[in-house]
Amino acid sequence: MARAALVQEILERLYPNPQPSLHFYSPFTLLVAVVLSAQCTDLRVNQATERLFKVADTPQKMAALTPQEIYQYIFSLGLAKSKAQYLARLSQQLVADYGGQVPSALKELEKLAGVGHKTASVVSLQAFGIPAFPVDTHIFRCARRWGLSQAQKVEGVERDLKGLYPAKDWGRLHLQIISCGRQYCKAQGHDPGLCPVCSLLLPVGDHVDPGGGADRRGGEDR
Repeated sequence: MARAALVQEILERLYPNPQPSLHFYSPFTLLVAVVLSAQCTDLRVNQATERLFKVADTPQKMAALTPQEIYQYIFSLGLAKSKAQYLARLSQQLVADYGGQVPSALKELEKLAGVGHKTASVVSLQAFGIPAFPVDTHIFRCARRWGLSQAQKVEGVERDLKGLYPAKDWGRLHLQIISCGRQYCKAQGHDPGLCPVCSLLLPVGDHVDPGGGADRRGGEDR
Protein backbone atom coordinates (compact mmCIF):
# COMPACT_ATOMS: atom_id res chain seq x y z
CA MET A 1 0.00 0.00 0.00
CA ALA A 2 2.90 2.37 0.67
CA ARG A 3 4.07 1.92 -2.92
CA ALA A 4 0.57 2.56 -4.27
CA ALA A 5 0.24 5.70 -2.14
CA LEU A 6 3.63 6.99 -3.32
CA VAL A 7 2.67 6.47 -6.97
CA GLN A 8 -0.58 8.35 -6.44
CA GLU A 9 1.24 11.18 -4.68
CA ILE A 10 3.71 11.57 -7.56
CA LEU A 11 0.98 11.45 -10.20
CA GLU A 12 -1.12 13.98 -8.35
CA ARG A 13 1.82 16.35 -8.27
CA LEU A 14 2.56 15.82 -11.97
CA TYR A 15 -1.01 15.91 -13.25
CA PRO A 16 -3.28 17.80 -10.83
CA ASN A 17 -5.96 18.35 -13.47
CA PRO A 18 -5.98 15.31 -15.79
CA GLN A 19 -8.28 15.49 -18.82
CA PRO A 20 -9.25 13.00 -21.52
CA SER A 21 -7.29 13.55 -24.72
CA LEU A 22 -10.05 12.39 -27.06
CA HIS A 23 -12.49 15.08 -28.18
CA PHE A 24 -16.17 14.38 -27.50
CA TYR A 25 -19.32 16.17 -26.37
CA SER A 26 -21.85 13.40 -25.78
CA PRO A 27 -21.89 9.73 -24.78
CA PHE A 28 -22.21 8.75 -28.44
CA THR A 29 -19.32 10.89 -29.69
CA LEU A 30 -17.17 9.48 -26.86
CA LEU A 31 -18.14 5.94 -27.81
CA VAL A 32 -17.23 6.56 -31.44
CA ALA A 33 -13.91 8.17 -30.54
CA VAL A 34 -12.88 5.32 -28.24
CA VAL A 35 -13.79 2.68 -30.83
CA LEU A 36 -11.66 4.54 -33.36
CA SER A 37 -8.72 4.88 -30.96
CA ALA A 38 -7.71 1.21 -31.10
CA GLN A 39 -4.15 0.99 -32.47
CA CYS A 40 -4.18 4.69 -33.29
CA THR A 41 -3.04 7.93 -31.66
CA ASP A 42 -5.63 10.19 -30.09
CA LEU A 43 -4.41 13.08 -32.24
CA ARG A 44 -5.26 11.25 -35.45
CA VAL A 45 -8.61 10.15 -34.01
CA ASN A 46 -9.48 13.74 -33.12
CA GLN A 47 -8.66 14.83 -36.65
CA ALA A 48 -10.91 12.13 -38.10
CA THR A 49 -13.83 12.72 -35.72
CA GLU A 50 -13.76 16.44 -36.43
CA ARG A 51 -14.70 15.53 -40.00
CA LEU A 52 -17.03 12.68 -39.11
CA PHE A 53 -19.05 14.47 -36.43
CA LYS A 54 -19.98 17.25 -38.84
CA VAL A 55 -22.18 14.77 -40.68
CA ALA A 56 -22.91 12.08 -38.06
CA ASP A 57 -22.76 12.87 -34.35
CA THR A 58 -25.81 10.86 -33.27
CA PRO A 59 -26.70 7.17 -33.61
CA GLN A 60 -29.52 8.04 -35.98
CA LYS A 61 -27.27 10.02 -38.35
CA MET A 62 -24.50 7.41 -38.23
CA ALA A 63 -26.94 4.56 -38.83
CA ALA A 64 -28.08 6.30 -41.99
CA LEU A 65 -24.58 6.02 -43.46
CA THR A 66 -23.12 2.96 -45.12
CA PRO A 67 -19.78 1.59 -43.92
CA GLN A 68 -18.28 2.83 -47.17
CA GLU A 69 -19.53 6.37 -46.47
CA ILE A 70 -18.18 6.27 -42.91
CA TYR A 71 -14.85 5.03 -44.22
CA GLN A 72 -14.44 8.21 -46.28
CA TYR A 73 -14.14 10.20 -43.04
CA ILE A 74 -11.85 7.82 -41.13
CA PHE A 75 -9.70 6.33 -43.89
CA SER A 76 -6.51 7.78 -42.37
CA LEU A 77 -6.87 5.61 -39.25
CA GLY A 78 -5.53 2.12 -38.73
CA LEU A 79 -8.08 -0.65 -39.30
CA ALA A 80 -10.37 1.96 -40.86
CA LYS A 81 -12.48 -0.48 -42.87
CA SER A 82 -13.21 -2.66 -39.85
CA LYS A 83 -13.92 0.38 -37.70
CA ALA A 84 -16.35 1.74 -40.30
CA GLN A 85 -18.22 -1.57 -40.15
CA TYR A 86 -18.30 -1.39 -36.35
CA LEU A 87 -19.64 2.18 -36.30
CA ALA A 88 -22.39 1.35 -38.77
CA ARG A 89 -23.45 -1.75 -36.83
CA LEU A 90 -23.28 -0.28 -33.32
CA SER A 91 -25.28 2.76 -34.44
CA GLN A 92 -27.96 0.50 -35.86
CA GLN A 93 -27.97 -1.45 -32.59
CA LEU A 94 -28.38 1.75 -30.56
CA VAL A 95 -31.32 2.87 -32.68
CA ALA A 96 -33.02 -0.52 -32.75
CA ASP A 97 -32.35 -1.74 -29.21
CA TYR A 98 -31.77 1.34 -27.06
CA GLY A 99 -33.98 4.05 -28.54
CA GLY A 100 -30.97 5.87 -29.96
CA GLN A 101 -29.36 6.26 -26.54
CA VAL A 102 -25.98 4.96 -25.38
CA PRO A 103 -26.48 2.62 -22.40
CA SER A 104 -24.44 3.26 -19.26
CA ALA A 105 -24.13 -0.34 -18.04
CA LEU A 106 -20.95 -2.22 -18.92
CA LYS A 107 -22.77 -5.39 -19.95
CA GLU A 108 -25.02 -3.48 -22.34
CA LEU A 109 -22.13 -1.51 -23.83
CA GLU A 110 -20.18 -4.71 -24.41
CA LYS A 111 -23.02 -6.03 -26.58
CA LEU A 112 -22.32 -3.32 -29.16
CA ALA A 113 -20.26 -4.06 -32.26
CA GLY A 114 -16.57 -3.33 -31.80
CA VAL A 115 -16.92 -2.59 -28.09
CA GLY A 116 -14.81 -4.63 -25.69
CA HIS A 117 -14.38 -4.29 -21.94
CA LYS A 118 -11.86 -1.45 -22.09
CA THR A 119 -13.98 0.69 -24.42
CA ALA A 120 -17.09 0.00 -22.36
CA SER A 121 -15.25 0.98 -19.17
CA VAL A 122 -14.04 4.27 -20.66
CA VAL A 123 -17.55 5.20 -21.82
CA SER A 124 -19.16 4.18 -18.55
CA LEU A 125 -16.59 6.21 -16.61
CA GLN A 126 -16.21 9.35 -18.69
CA ALA A 127 -19.73 9.69 -20.06
CA PHE A 128 -21.73 8.57 -17.03
CA GLY A 129 -19.39 8.94 -14.06
CA ILE A 130 -19.65 5.27 -13.09
CA PRO A 131 -16.45 4.13 -11.31
CA ALA A 132 -14.22 2.07 -13.61
CA PHE A 133 -10.50 1.54 -14.14
CA PRO A 134 -9.98 0.99 -17.88
CA VAL A 135 -6.58 -0.55 -18.58
CA ASP A 136 -4.99 0.51 -21.84
CA THR A 137 -1.49 -0.27 -23.07
CA HIS A 138 0.08 2.55 -21.01
CA ILE A 139 -1.61 1.51 -17.77
CA PHE A 140 -0.78 -2.15 -18.37
CA ARG A 141 2.89 -1.28 -18.84
CA CYS A 142 3.21 1.23 -16.02
CA ALA A 143 1.33 -0.76 -13.40
CA ARG A 144 3.69 -3.68 -13.91
CA ARG A 145 6.83 -1.55 -14.08
CA TRP A 146 5.87 0.25 -10.89
CA GLY A 147 5.21 -2.96 -8.99
CA LEU A 148 1.48 -2.35 -8.63
CA SER A 149 0.67 -5.60 -10.38
CA GLN A 150 2.45 -8.72 -11.57
CA ALA A 151 -0.50 -9.93 -13.62
CA GLN A 152 0.22 -11.13 -17.13
CA LYS A 153 -3.17 -10.13 -18.53
CA VAL A 154 -5.20 -6.94 -18.65
CA GLU A 155 -7.96 -8.37 -16.48
CA GLY A 156 -5.50 -9.12 -13.70
CA VAL A 157 -3.93 -5.66 -13.80
CA GLU A 158 -7.38 -4.08 -13.62
CA ARG A 159 -8.31 -6.24 -10.65
CA ASP A 160 -5.07 -5.39 -8.83
CA LEU A 161 -5.40 -1.64 -9.38
CA LYS A 162 -9.00 -1.66 -8.19
CA GLY A 163 -7.84 -3.43 -5.06
CA LEU A 164 -5.13 -0.86 -4.35
CA TYR A 165 -7.18 2.32 -4.76
CA PRO A 166 -10.67 3.46 -3.70
CA ALA A 167 -13.30 3.61 -6.43
CA LYS A 168 -13.55 7.39 -6.15
CA ASP A 169 -9.96 7.69 -7.43
CA TRP A 170 -10.10 5.22 -10.33
CA GLY A 171 -11.07 7.65 -13.06
CA ARG A 172 -8.52 10.23 -12.04
CA LEU A 173 -5.71 7.69 -11.77
CA HIS A 174 -6.66 6.20 -15.13
CA LEU A 175 -5.96 9.54 -16.82
CA GLN A 176 -2.87 10.31 -14.73
CA ILE A 177 -1.17 6.99 -15.44
CA ILE A 178 -1.86 7.33 -19.17
CA SER A 179 -0.34 10.82 -19.13
CA CYS A 180 2.78 9.61 -17.35
CA GLY A 181 3.08 6.61 -19.65
CA ARG A 182 3.00 8.84 -22.70
CA GLN A 183 5.33 11.51 -21.34
CA TYR A 184 7.87 9.64 -19.22
CA CYS A 185 7.34 5.91 -18.82
CA LYS A 186 7.33 5.01 -22.50
CA ALA A 187 7.41 1.54 -24.01
CA GLN A 188 10.55 2.14 -26.05
CA GLY A 189 13.77 3.83 -24.94
CA HIS A 190 12.63 4.07 -21.35
CA ASP A 191 15.18 5.34 -18.82
CA PRO A 192 13.96 4.71 -15.25
CA GLY A 193 16.28 7.43 -13.96
CA LEU A 194 14.37 10.03 -15.98
CA CYS A 195 10.90 8.78 -15.10
CA PRO A 196 9.43 10.64 -12.06
CA VAL A 197 7.85 7.43 -10.78
CA CYS A 198 10.49 4.81 -11.62
CA SER A 199 13.30 7.02 -10.35
CA LEU A 200 11.78 6.97 -6.86
CA LEU A 201 10.58 3.39 -6.82
CA LEU A 202 13.64 1.64 -8.24
CA PRO A 203 17.37 2.26 -7.96
CA VAL A 204 18.89 3.27 -11.29
CA GLY A 205 20.54 0.22 -12.83
CA ASP A 206 18.24 -2.15 -10.95
CA HIS A 207 15.27 -1.73 -13.22
CA VAL A 208 13.50 -4.74 -14.67
CA ASP A 209 10.95 -3.98 -17.35
CA PRO A 210 8.21 -6.63 -17.26
CA GLY A 211 6.05 -5.06 -19.91
CA GLY A 212 7.77 -2.70 -22.33
CA GLY A 213 7.55 -4.66 -25.53
CA ALA A 214 4.89 -7.19 -24.63
CA ASP A 215 2.08 -4.93 -23.47
CA ARG A 216 0.34 -4.26 -26.76
CA ARG A 217 -2.62 -6.43 -25.80
CA GLY A 218 -3.25 -4.14 -22.87
CA GLY A 219 -4.78 -1.38 -24.98
CA GLU A 220 -6.73 -3.37 -27.53
CA ASP A 221 -10.37 -4.32 -27.62
CA ARG A 222 -11.77 -7.23 -29.47
